[in-house]
Amino acid sequence: MNGFGKNLKNLRKLNKLNQKDFAIKLNTTQQRVSEWECDKVEPSLYNILKIIKVLNTSFEELTDDIE
Repeated sequence: MNGFGKNLKNLRKLNKLNQKDFAIKLNTTQQRVSEWECDKVEPSLYNILKIIKVLNTSFEELTDDIE
């Protein structure tokens, strides 16, 4: 299954960030990052914009293959 969570996890790992460090950069919790990566919860637009900035990626790359 391809989706936002899988893309987020792959991009986070490419940036050599664990969930805890990534959460700190986004001013959120490790549990919330895990929920996003497991597609349990969708991040707000505000958080999506922060994710794009922290991971130095594009919206398209983050959301590619989402159906």
